[in-house]
Amino acid sequence: MVAVHQVLPVFAPRDAIGNHTVAVRRALQAMGLASEIIAGEVVAGAPGGARTTRHVHPGRLALAEPTVWLYHASTGSPVAEWWAELPGPKALDYHNISPPEVVGPWEPHVGVELEHGRRQLAGLAEVAGWALADSAYNEAELIGLGYRRTAVVPILLDTAHLADCAPDEALLGALMDRKAAEGGPDLLFVSRVLPHKGQHELVKALAAYRLAYGQPARLTLVGAVGSARYAGALTDFVDELGLGDAVTLTGSVDAAELAARFRAADVYVSASEHEGFGVPLLEAMAHGVPVVAYAAAAVPETVGDAAVLVADRSPAVLASAVHRVVGDEALRAQLAGAGRRRLAELGIGPSTHRLRDAVNRILADAGLTP
Repeated sequence: MVAVHQVLPVFAPRDAIGNHTVAVRRALQAMGLASEIIAGEVVAGAPGGARTTRHVHPGRLALAEPTVWLYHASTGSPVAEWWAELPGPKALDYHNISPPEVVGPWEPHVGVELEHGRRQLAGLAEVAGWALADSAYNEAELIGLGYRRTAVVPILLDTAHLADCAPDEALLGALMDRKAAEGGPDLLFVSRVLPHKGQHELVKALAAYRLAYGQPARLTLVGAVGSARYAGALTDFVDELGLGDAVTLTGSVDAAELAARFRAADVYVSASEHEGFGVPLLEAMAHGVPVVAYAAAAVPETVGDAAVLVADRSPAVLASAVHRVVGDEALRAQLAGAGRRRLAELGIGPSTHRLRDAVNRILADAGLTP
């Protein structure tokens, strides 16, 4: 049996790349291929069936069956060097590495890691026979680095189950009670708390909205802290603007709480300046929440016509776009319909088909057949 084994730095629960890796394994096995997940670190709570690099003898795996090694690149890691030395043909799946300058001023050690990751990515162009990318935006970066054979395979995301996920009913009731009592819309953004994700720009937009339209709007920021310094400055900024009661930073949440937050939201708004794909944008569409987003990096490619895109993330522009979506029922219905169509285009079915096509080409170039 031919094998396509996947290698990644960290395999973690509730992680977009981890979930993608599991879906890829499922698709590979359905093609009649053997597939293991091997990570530098397997975090407690991650889906079963993964092993660490410390407990794998790659030579034995390669001798047992003809093998292609697929590496998931998203940061600098010694695991990439381990992968590069493996016997047999190799492919890379690129999930984007943020520019060091967007994080480094806040977290210098993270900036160093990102810089290392980008240098590493460039060096791996000579190692990988093929490279996959989540988006055409990411693919263009790979081509610029000298990768010769590339294909776009979006994140394998099964959004069909999201709308059916049971929300935390107590939390949802409390959120809806507050909306009824105070009035005004609820804004939501889901991402790690990092400077380039633009949570501070959303706080500014909230302040501008409340001032311009006289409504007690609220903003919920869901996501683990990726930069303690930035998170601290963000909290201070919220307090200085007198928005402590209007802005909620939840940290990491479970599926039931996330479902409740999406159910209560009137608008999903993003001011992120760097996205290689944008999974939460699709999650918002799956929940029927209209999207307003800053048109940066791969965001326009991800949302298609299923969002109100703004070319300027200034507070007034974002606030105006949010107000338009909140007050225009016809626009909300249009965005909901466009969101359903976009999910069909980027759903797990079409994306799995693109994966299979790419894998077949990778195997053919390596002289292997399933």
